[in-house]
Amino acid sequence: MENLERNKEIKMNIEKQLEFDKIKEIWMALAVTEKARERIKNLSFYLSERELRRELRDTTNSREMLEKAGTPPLQNVDEIKGILLTAEKGGCLTPDQLERAGNILTVIRRLKDYLNKGKLFENPLAYYEENLNTNEELREEIAGQIRGGAVDDRASKELSQIRLKMARCEEQMRQKAEQTLRSHQSCMADHFCAFRNGRLCVPVKKEYKSRIPGQVIDRSATGNTLFIEPAAVAGYGEELQLLKISEENEIYRILYTLTAMVGEEAPAIRESVQLMEKLDFIFSKGKLSIDLGGTEPSINTERRIILKDGRHPLMDRERTVPLRFEIGEAARGIVITGPNTGGKTVAIKTVMLNCIMAQCGLHVTCGEADICMNNAYLCDIGDGQNLSENLSTFSAHIKNVLEVLKKADRDSFVIMDELGSGTDPAEGMGIAIAILEELRKSGANFLVTTHYPEVKEYADRTEKLLNARMTFDKETLEPTYQMVIGEAGESCAFYIADKLGMPRKMLQTAVRAAYGDEAAGGCRFREKPEKESIIEGGGSADRNTEKHSYGNPNRIVRIKETRGNNELESKYKIGDSVMVYPDKKIGIVCAPVNEKGVLRVQLPGKKIWINHKRVKLHVAADRLYPEDYDFSIIFDTVQNRKRRHEMSRKYTDHVIGYYENE
Repeated sequence: MENLERNKEIKMNIEKQLEFDKIKEIWMALAVTEKARERIKNLSFYLSERELRRELRDTTNSREMLEKAGTPPLQNVDEIKGILLTAEKGGCLTPDQLERAGNILTVIRRLKDYLNKGKLFENPLAYYEENLNTNEELREEIAGQIRGGAVDDRASKELSQIRLKMARCEEQMRQKAEQTLRSHQSCMADHFCAFRNGRLCVPVKKEYKSRIPGQVIDRSATGNTLFIEPAAVAGYGEELQLLKISEENEIYRILYTLTAMVGEEAPAIRESVQLMEKLDFIFSKGKLSIDLGGTEPSINTERRIILKDGRHPLMDRERTVPLRFEIGEAARGIVITGPNTGGKTVAIKTVMLNCIMAQCGLHVTCGEADICMNNAYLCDIGDGQNLSENLSTFSAHIKNVLEVLKKADRDSFVIMDELGSGTDPAEGMGIAIAILEELRKSGANFLVTTHYPEVKEYADRTEKLLNARMTFDKETLEPTYQMVIGEAGESCAFYIADKLGMPRKMLQTAVRAAYGDEAAGGCRFREKPEKESIIEGGGSADRNTEKHSYGNPNRIVRIKETRGNNELESKYKIGDSVMVYPDKKIGIVCAPVNEKGVLRVQLPGKKIWINHKRVKLHVAADRLYPEDYDFSIIFDTVQNRKRRHEMSRKYTDHVIGYYENE
C-alpha cells in the first residue's frame, strides 16, 4: 500500500514537471460525465501495444466523427445510477426522479441517432449504436404519465376522473362561500374567502359569530375576526378530502408501476449509461485533438522517436517554432547545449510531453510523429529544493537523479535539465559525465541539457551519444528555439554581455579567466568607445559617483554634517556684547545657544530669544568683565538670588530659571 502511494506521488510529480497535469485539466473540461473525468484524472500511459493502438484509433475516429457529424448529445448520467438502485431495491421513485430517468432515456435515443449518422461515413465508432438500448416503451410511459415533476392528469383514466370531481367540488365550495359573503356583508370583516388549515372560510366579525352557521376554524391575531367554515361548505369539504385520498392512492399506484418498470429495465439502462460514459471519454480525446491541432502518431517498439514540426501543446501554435527531433537509431542519448533562455528546457519537455500523450492514446502536437513505447518516463527538471527535508538545490538534484538511475532501463525515457548544476563547476562537470555514463549503460533513451564544454566533448567521442544545440541570434539576442542535432552549442554569454554594453576590457578579462590569454587575444567584440571601467573616466571610487552607478539614477542621500552647539556656545558666552540685526542694537548675552540654535540677549528694558545667525559678536565678555564675575547680579532677579542662597545652605523645593528677570 505504501509503495502504491509512493508511485502515485512520483507519477503526479512527473506530470506536474512536464505540465501534463495542465493538459489533463484541459482534457477533463471537455468531458461531460463524471466517470470520464475521473478516468482522465487517473489515467496513466498504456503498456499494452494492442490496447494503445486501439485507443489511438478511437481518438482518430472520434475526431473524424466530430468534424463530420458535430458534437454528440451527451449528458452527465451520475444521477441515474442512484435512481436505478432505488428501483431495483423496490422503493418508490418520485415524479422528479422518474422524469430524470426519462430524460436519460431520451439522451440515449438521441445518441443512438447521432451514431447512426456516423454509419454514413463508415466510422467504426458508429457501430456502438447497436449496443445502446433506448427502452422506447419505458420512455414513452414516463413521458406520458409524468410531466413538470408531477403525475399528469392523463396518467390514468381513474386519476383523470378523480381530479375532475375534485375541481367540481372545489368550485361548488367557492360558490357556497361567496354566497355566504354576499348574503351577510354587514357581518363580514373583509370581502373575500380564505383557506385556513386546509378549509375554505369566510372572515366574520367577532360580534356576529352567531349569525353565520358553521364551524370556527381560526381567528385573527387581534381576535376581532373569526374564520368560519360555513355549514353549506363543510359538506363539500368532506367530499373533497375523500377525493384527495383517492387521488393519492392512484398516484402511488402509478408511481410504483413506473418504478417497477424502471427496475425491470435497470440492467439494460445501466449498460447504455456505461457505454455513454465510455463514448464520452473517447469523444473527449477527439475534442482535445481538435483544440490542440493534434495528429495521430505512429507507434513502434524499436526505441525510435521521430518528431517533425513538433511543438509544446500549451504554447501558442502561431508563435511556436517547429521542433525537429530524432533519436533511437544513430544514438540513444542527446546532450543539448546552448544559451540560457534558448529553449533547451522547453525542447526536452516538448519531446517527452508528446511521447507521454501518444502513449496515453492522445494525438500529438506534431506535423508527423513516430514514437516508441516506454515503460517509464523519468525526469529531473528544476532545482527541486526541499526546505521541509532540509535539502539544498544540489542535494535534491542528486537525490532525484539517483532515483532516476535506479529505475532507468533499456525501455525507459529520461530527461534531465542542467546536468551537474548547483555545485562547484569542476566537480559538477565530473558528476554530469558520470551520470551520462550510467544512463548510457542503462540503454535508456535520454535527453539532457548542460553548459559544460567537457560534457560536450564527452558526448562527441562516446558511442551512441550525440550533441545538439539550440540556435541563437547573436545580433538580436533572441533565441530561435530551433534544435540542430549533431552540433554542440555555446552559452553565448560573452556575446550577450558584449551586446548589452559590457566594456571590452571586462570582456577580455572574462575570456582570459575562462579560456586563457591566447583566447582573450583572439576575441573580437563590437566596436565601441573604450572605457577602463564601468565608471566613466576611471576607477576612482569618489569621482562622479552620483552620475555613474551602472546607469542607476538612484543614490544614497546622507545626512549633512552640521556645526555642533559646542562650537556656537564657545562663540557666544554669557556676558558677550553682541550686535542684533537687522536693527543693529547692542545687547548682552544672558543665556547661551540651545539645541535649536537660539540664544537670549538682554536689550535695554527687555530680554529676547533670537537665532544665532542674526547675532554678531561685538565685544567678548572677558574684555568687559573680570574673571569669575557673578553675572547673576546683572541678569538675575532678587528673588532668584535669595533662592540660590537658601539652596547653598539647606534643601529647598524652589526651582530657579535661567536669569529670568520678568
